[in-house]
Amino acid sequence: MNIENFISEAVRKSVEALYGPLDKEQLQIQKTRKEFEGDYTLVTFPLLRRSRKSPEATATEIGEYMTANIPEFKSFNVVKGFLNLSLDVKFWTDRFSELAADPSFGQAAPTNRTVMIEYSSPNTNKPLHLGHVRNNLLGYSVAQILAANGHNVIKVNLVNDRGIHICKSMLAWQLYGNGETPESTGMKGDHLVGKYYVEFDKHYKEQIRELMAGGQSEDEAKKNAPVMLQAQEMLRKWESKDPDVYALWEKMNGWVYKGFDATYKAMGVSFDKVYYESQTYLLGKSLVQEGLDKGIFYRRDDNSVWIDLTKDGLDEKLLLRGDGTSVYMTQDLGTAYRRFEDNKLDDMIYVVGNEQNYHFQVLKLILKKLGYADWSDHITHLSYGMVELPNGKMKSREGTVVDADDLIADMVSTAREMSDELGKLDGCSEEEADAVSTMVGLGALKYFLLKVDPKKNMMFDPRESIDFNGNTGPFIQYTHARISSILRKAAEAGISLEGKVDVELLKEEVDLIKTISDYPQVVAQAGDNFSPSIIAAYAYDLAKQFNGYYHDHSILKEEQAGVRKFRVQLAAEVAQIIAKAMKLLGIEVPERM
Repeated sequence: MNIENFISEAVRKSVEALYGPLDKEQLQIQKTRKEFEGDYTLVTFPLLRRSRKSPEATATEIGEYMTANIPEFKSFNVVKGFLNLSLDVKFWTDRFSELAADPSFGQAAPTNRTVMIEYSSPNTNKPLHLGHVRNNLLGYSVAQILAANGHNVIKVNLVNDRGIHICKSMLAWQLYGNGETPESTGMKGDHLVGKYYVEFDKHYKEQIRELMAGGQSEDEAKKNAPVMLQAQEMLRKWESKDPDVYALWEKMNGWVYKGFDATYKAMGVSFDKVYYESQTYLLGKSLVQEGLDKGIFYRRDDNSVWIDLTKDGLDEKLLLRGDGTSVYMTQDLGTAYRRFEDNKLDDMIYVVGNEQNYHFQVLKLILKKLGYADWSDHITHLSYGMVELPNGKMKSREGTVVDADDLIADMVSTAREMSDELGKLDGCSEEEADAVSTMVGLGALKYFLLKVDPKKNMMFDPRESIDFNGNTGPFIQYTHARISSILRKAAEAGISLEGKVDVELLKEEVDLIKTISDYPQVVAQAGDNFSPSIIAAYAYDLAKQFNGYYHDHSILKEEQAGVRKFRVQLAAEVAQIIAKAMKLLGIEVPERM
C-alpha cells in the first residue's frame, strides 16, 4: 500500500461525504510536525467556502467523521485550522508486515524512460583529483537513484582526449622526458603524463618572463612563448593526422587510460559506455557547417566561426578557431547529437561543475536554433559546487591538487588507524581488517562528499569524515554492523524472522516503522532533485533513530517471546533499508565491525 495515496483518498472521501464532490480543490495534506500529536495533518482553510464553518469547526467535523467511519484512524486533534490525524497501531503493524515481505521495497516500477548520465569527463593530460572524485561519486550515485526510480539509465564517460591541453603534456614529454615510461619509472601512466603537464607550465612561465624582460607585453609574451607555439602546431598536426604526432598521442593516452581504470575500480564507479572527444569533434564540425549553411553561424575575417547570442541576452560564442581546430562547444554539439540519435534518449544529464553553467546554457540554445528543440530541452546540467581545501583551491597545472589515488589510500589508511584505536577490528583476521578498513575509508569519503547538497561548495576534511559518531558514513556503517551482530545472535538462539507477530507497539517502534515506510518517497524525492544528499540525510536519521531505540530497549534479552521476535524483525528491516540507501550512494556496509 502507498501510505500517502491511502491517506489522501481517505481524506478526500470523507470531505466529499460531508460537503459534496470536490472540483479542482487540492487537498493540502502533510506529515504532522513533531511538536504536535498525530501522523498526518489536513489544512482545512481551502475547504471553508464549502463547509461554511469556522476552521476549527470544519476540522472537528472532518475528524469526527473519519474516526467514526474509517477504522484505520483512531483519533484526531485540532490546532486552529489544522486537523491532526492519528492512525491505529494495527495500521502500522500491517504496513510493517507488508514492506518486510517485499524484497523490492523502494524500487519503483519501470517508467520506460531512458536517461543518459555523463560524469567523470577527465582530460588525458593529468590524473584524477579530489574535484573529479566528487564528480564521479555524484554521477554514479544519481545514476543509482534514477535506476531505483524505475528509469533505464545509461552511465557514460566522455574522455577529453584531444586539444591543446593534451598537446602540452605530449610536447613536454617529447622535450624533457628522456623516454620515460610508466614501466621505467614505476609511476601510474596518468601520473606520469600529469607530471609533464606541470613541466610544460613551468617552462611556459619561464619563457614568458624572458620575453617580457626583452620588452614584450605579458599578452604578447603568452602568445609568442616558443613552447606554446609548438603546442599549437602539434594540435594542428594531430588534426591533420600527422603519423608521428598521432602515434605519440595514442601511446601516452594508453598510459593514461590504464591509470584511470585503476582509479575508477578503487573508487567503485563504472560506466556503460565511454565516448571519446577525438571521435565526436568531427561530427561537431559538421553541425557547425550546418549552422553556417542555415545562416545561424557566421565566419569572421580570421576564418573563425561564431554565433551571435546577444539578442538572447548572452554574448557571441566561438565555435571553430581560425585555423580550423575545434573548441569544447564544437565537440559537445556533436556528442549531444550522436547520443540522442543513437539511443533515443528521453533525458540527458551532464554532471559538470558550476563553472560551466554558462556553457550548458549556450549549448542548449545553439541546439535549439539548429532545429533540435524536440530533444535539446531534455538536456539537464547537474551543476555542483567545488570541493575546497583549507589552504585554497586546487590548480592542476601547478601540481597543487589532491590526487585521487593518494586520497583513497590515505582514507583507507586513516580508517584502519582509527578503527584499531577504537577496537572496532578486535577479533578480525588481517584479511577481514583490510576489507573493513577499505569499506570504512571509502564509505567515509563518499558519504562526506555526497551528504552536502550538490549545488553547494564544500570544505573537505578527511579526518572528520571518518568519525564513528555524528553524521558520517562510518556511523551508519557501524549501525548496520551492530544490527548484523544482533541478527547472528538471534539466529544462534533459534529466533526466526518468518511470520507476522501481533504485539502492542511502543511509540519508538511506530516511529521506526514510519521512517522505514518513508523510504520510497525519499528515493523519489532524491531522483526528482538529482540529490544524493537527501538519501544520505535519510540514512543518517534512520541509523540515529535505531541507535536511540536500541539504547533504551532490549532486543535479544526481552522476556516476551513475541515481542522479542518482533524487535529482531524490526532491526532486520532497518538494516535492509540502511543497506539499500547506502548502496544508492555507492557505499558498502559491513556485516562485522
